[in-house]
Amino acid sequence: MATRLIKSSAPGKIILFGEHAVVYERAAIAVPVTQVRATATVEPAPAGSGLTLVASDLDRSVRLAVAPEGDPLAVAARLALAHLSAPEPDGVLTINSTIPIASGMGSGAAVSTALVRGLAGFLGHALRPAEVSEIVFEVEKIHHGTPSGIDNTVVAYEQPVYFVRGRPVEQLAVGQPFTLLIADTGTPSPTGKIVAQVRWARQREPARYDALFDQIGDIADEARRAIESGDVDALGPLMDDNHELLIELGVSSPRLDDLVEAARFAGAMGAKLSGAGQGGNTIALVEDYLAEEVAEELRETGAVEVIRTNVR
Repeated sequence: MATRLIKSSAPGKIILFGEHAVVYERAAIAVPVTQVRATATVEPAPAGSGLTLVASDLDRSVRLAVAPEGDPLAVAARLALAHLSAPEPDGVLTINSTIPIASGMGSGAAVSTALVRGLAGFLGHALRPAEVSEIVFEVEKIHHGTPSGIDNTVVAYEQPVYFVRGRPVEQLAVGQPFTLLIADTGTPSPTGKIVAQVRWARQREPARYDALFDQIGDIADEARRAIESGDVDALGPLMDDNHELLIELGVSSPRLDDLVEAARFAGAMGAKLSGAGQGGNTIALVEDYLAEEVAEELRETGAVEVIRTNVR
């Protein structure tokens, strides 16, 4: 039986380019956001007590043995134990998270990643990022129905990634660090529902939507070249173009558009929604000396929180 306390954590994330198109095998780019994290703490419990899962932010706990079949925490724990061919340990696993829920920042993937890593560590195992990502992808199906796989990938690897569904993940080398502001609308963004809406729309107009997905994928490819070469100036216009295509997909909202316009007005190099849309976050590329000025404009326009992060 494990006898020591184990802690593990995982970052939030944002999608820089490629939302929705990534579900249809086009390219996307995502980066971790280390300013917000999910943390799992696992400590021993008396022999025979089994594993108790505690979601302290939600004020709930459940024993793994009696947890509902579709409970995401229980599914993550069961998949991890099956992957390790390990019996249920006697312990208490507590999850805390500072990542906003339903905001496109990978809260579900981060919680699952922290849990899987913590449980594996409690049992004396160190899992590779690819193993963690594979387990967490299965949990993501509960949250999102038909996930692309990008959330679990960037969170598990904790590095900027270039991602095409069905291909090996590629980690990005950032040629020149750049600064992003993440402005939370305060409106939930139900990823599964919005992905389903886009799927239904594509079924009605496949040629139109595939053309939009192609353009979004091409932008992601251009952005990869800019990021790796250190051409930060090229990223702003690409973000603007990507946002216009997301508007055409029908996944933006007046509030998101207002924040995009506010960021640009205040001097951002480019801005777009990030994630599924219809809520969640706007992201803005800014020069460091203008970061606080742009952040203040975003707050005045209605952002409930603005997070500053550096991509490197």
